[in-house]
Parts: sequence; structure tokens; C-alpha cells
Amino acid sequence: MDEPERWRHMSTAPRDGSRILVTVRPSEQGPAEVDLAYWSRADQFASEGWRASDSSPGRVVEYADPELKCWMPLPTANLSRASMPAPWEGDDAQQLDGSGI
Repeated sequence: MDEPERWRHMSTAPRDGSRILVTVRPSEQGPAEVDLAYWSRADQFASEGWRASDSSPGRVVEYADPELKCWMPLPTANLSRASMPAPWEGDDAQQLDGSGI
């Protein structure tokens, strides 16, 4: 992928089980945050959808589509920068990828 370290529309997120970074929208539970997630097919523990990567059988953390604002591929190892990017703070998805210009 070109420009791997930029936020993208959730509609373009891979649904093949690969782990990605997502911006979780702010809610009454707290401010926006970044989480490591993946798309999971339905199984005996939960239905098809986005799951936090630290989910485990019987303790599945699921995200509904509206909870996730945008995504980016995992950044490459680079010791000169912070370990996690800041959550997307723009108004909404129309501003991602320069589409609000």
C-alpha cells in the first residue's frame, strides 16, 4: 500500500482477518481512541464483524460499524516515532483521503 501511515475510510478496510488500526468514535464511555482490530467471520462465540485484537473465546470485544470512524494499516517498526498514531480528529469520514477538498 502506498502511504501506509494515513487514515482511510472504513468502507475500504480489509475484511480478510488481517489486523489493522481503527479510530473508535468518542462516546459516553470516553474520548476517541485507537485500537487494534480485525474482521471476523461468525463463530460459536460471536457474530460476523469487527473485533478487538485482544478478544478471546468467550470474551469477545465487538465493534459495530458506526463505532469505527476510520482505519490504517499497521505502521512499520520505526523507533523514532510514537508507538500509536493519534485518533482521527476530523469532523467525519468525508475529510479522509482529501475527499473533503
